[in-house]
Amino acid sequence: MRSEAELLASVPKQLFIGGEWVDAEGGETLTVSDPATGLALATIASASVSDAAKAMDAAAAAQESWAATAPRVRGEILRKAFDLLIERRDEFALLMTIEMGKPFAEAQGEVTYGAEFLRWFSEEAVRINGRYGSNPEGTGTMIVSKQPVGPCFLITPWNFPLAMATRKIAPALAAGCTSIIKPAELTPLTTLAFVKLLEEVGVPKGVVNVITTSKTREVSPVIIGDSRLRKLSFTGSTGVGKILLKQAADNVLRTSMELGGNAPFIVFNDADIDKAVDGAMVAKFRNIGQACTAANRVFVQKGVAAEFAAKVAERVAAMKIGRGTEAGVTIGPLIDEKAVASSQAFVEDAVALGAEVLVGGKRVDGPGTFFEPTVLTKVHADTRFMCEEIFGPVLGIIEFETEDEVIRMANDTEYGLISYVFTNDLHRGQRLIAKLETGMMGLNTGLASNAAAPFGGVKQSGVGREGSIEGIEEYLTTKYTLIPNA
Repeated sequence: MRSEAELLASVPKQLFIGGEWVDAEGGETLTVSDPATGLALATIASASVSDAAKAMDAAAAAQESWAATAPRVRGEILRKAFDLLIERRDEFALLMTIEMGKPFAEAQGEVTYGAEFLRWFSEEAVRINGRYGSNPEGTGTMIVSKQPVGPCFLITPWNFPLAMATRKIAPALAAGCTSIIKPAELTPLTTLAFVKLLEEVGVPKGVVNVITTSKTREVSPVIIGDSRLRKLSFTGSTGVGKILLKQAADNVLRTSMELGGNAPFIVFNDADIDKAVDGAMVAKFRNIGQACTAANRVFVQKGVAAEFAAKVAERVAAMKIGRGTEAGVTIGPLIDEKAVASSQAFVEDAVALGAEVLVGGKRVDGPGTFFEPTVLTKVHADTRFMCEEIFGPVLGIIEFETEDEVIRMANDTEYGLISYVFTNDLHRGQRLIAKLETGMMGLNTGLASNAAAPFGGVKQSGVGREGSIEGIEEYLTTKYTLIPNA
């Protein structure tokens, strides 16, 4: 595997528009930094309004020919991308680790997960089906067909820079849609490297375009407001998602929005506590707690609360903090100073309301944006945990007594992305599947995401689904044709 310096040198630093790597108009740039050290990693192009318009032109120009490309050809390109990404797994993992901060082993897992969207949608490309049959009156034949929706604008977050790109680009390509992808300003290098890989495997010019920018508020509306754009897909905060939905309304765009979460993690007295602890470690501390699927509100029934807290605290105390490239590190840096301050504020709010800190609770001195993995107990139901997304390595335990009580507390939120339930009572598990207001649920597991499963939430956690057979439908439109009988 190449060294960090060699790897960074290999990553494109320009915009990719119409099949060409080009500098931003005016030569503007932005700097990408390592959150573990605060040092600059690379200087890359920062797209202007004019660059955005050029990317839209390129996507629109390529749409007709790409839509006419045989599904098998589209699928084979995605399959080649899967194979090459897996071949380069360690290099992509290292790139993510140094620009985002997650431990190397977790980054390897993200490459595997992200690559699966390429393989899954390479197979779905040839399974786009319609219907054919007589109308009920018997006077004609009805044909229902699926067609690509058209050029798409794909906006991805900083916390999973590869998987969020593949989860959007793969179904768009499979469906026959061209795209413009805008990665987050904080972690654009992985996306640039991935688009270079797509270029290598033969994605035609203009089919995938990438713009990196520090002027998102100026650049994005140029694309969203273009009448040729037909689809907007965004992963990020609910607040930004609402703004984008309003902008998308002007041209009545198809939208997919994967927004914030406030996941309840519920442990009942009859649960396998060791399994619940394992689940909590994954659901809370994976990606340093910076995930929309992270366990945000940990509800533990009173009969097992002390045992659960002690075992989680023991595991958390043993976690190694450091740069994700170092051997044995399980907690890397948070993405920036704002994230550190936010985690500290959540802890202070909980403590002010009577919570006790079992482990951690403060930032780590020195270079980088590190915060200790934290466990709090005796968390009050009025804490900020209950209504705001933490996005940091802070686990707070809220005790409950009855099933009805915890269902009420779990559903008392504007979000509804995912829930986690630990119980050995099959009937209880079935009841909670029906009663918890979330788009996904992990029953006796802390990790539910899979490329073959529909990812998405209800309420203010978003609209639409990514992955699975539902994922490609987001990039297809339905056309009905009637042929009268002769």
